[in-house]
Amino acid sequence: MIRFPAEWEPQSAVIIAWPHHSGDFTDLSSVEAAYRFIATTISRFQPLIIICKDAEHQENILTELAANQAIHFIQADYNDIWVRDTVFLSLEWQHSKATLQLVNFVFNGWGNKYPHAADDALNLALFAHPFFKGHPTATVSFVLEGGSVESDGQGTVMTTKNCLFNPNRNPNLSQDAIASQVQNYLGATRILWVEQDNLAGDDTDAHIDTLARFCDAGTIAYSSCDDSEDAHYQSLKNMEAQLKSFKTEAGEPYKLVALPLPKAISDEEGQRLPANYSNFLIINGAVLVPVYDDAMDAVALKRLATCFPDREIIAVPCRPLVHQYGSLHCASMQVPAFVKLNINS
Repeated sequence: MIRFPAEWEPQSAVIIAWPHHSGDFTDLSSVEAAYRFIATTISRFQPLIIICKDAEHQENILTELAANQAIHFIQADYNDIWVRDTVFLSLEWQHSKATLQLVNFVFNGWGNKYPHAADDALNLALFAHPFFKGHPTATVSFVLEGGSVESDGQGTVMTTKNCLFNPNRNPNLSQDAIASQVQNYLGATRILWVEQDNLAGDDTDAHIDTLARFCDAGTIAYSSCDDSEDAHYQSLKNMEAQLKSFKTEAGEPYKLVALPLPKAISDEEGQRLPANYSNFLIINGAVLVPVYDDAMDAVALKRLATCFPDREIIAVPCRPLVHQYGSLHCASMQVPAFVKLNINS
């Protein structure tokens, strides 16, 4: 039996990769300021593992952060900071040989759009690190990014056809074969297939974590648009109709919570960026919500607070991140509590 845990389950840590001057950010200082906020906030609630390039990079990061026993470092090479898509997925495999598995899927730069050799090799470096030593691991020859799949922890996986069936991911597999791989590797007993294009500026081919998220097994928060002048209006209305048609395992409709898009944010060339509120991160005792200095920030925070009444709702400034086409959830990966890390030894 294989189980893909839900994000709201207890966690042992969150992993991020610190921005570096060799990356694509044009304004590294503003991105690092956002990362300082993210690191300081997460480490209030649980351990944080920061992947950094080398000893010099680690020293530079330490000058940015106050002394904090909850923050730990791993030095490894990486191309991008979007660890949601490059770091392993933690799965509970209940059989005689192992009770959990850290699974390394192939990462191909979101369909060979970007250099990705270091990112694809990152998990092997993590598996060899003392923090993860001794845990059962698996490497499988199937392209899959963590941001493309949502789990309710009870066997239901939500994803998009636009991403998983894209020929730039697993071109030699049929749609049926891809669905079978998701079922086999993630233990999915049901797959909710969303047919939805990507948000403008999103180069992941419509990752589900920019569009619709489980808040519990019966609740889905989703990106919505009520502005008929917005280019996303009709597309997101179509997605909303699909979500309304989905049923829980018990056959009930999902409780749907609409998260309005912020006003369009564009880059220096006028290209719209994929700012959204669905890219929130659930951690122990809190939900971190990306905000963009927009009037809709308050609406999204209030609506997500109704979904997580027992957690602190924390606004995280993410406008600098979205200039490199990602946001908070994309930049982080949680490790479930059943993965007992060797971070205090």
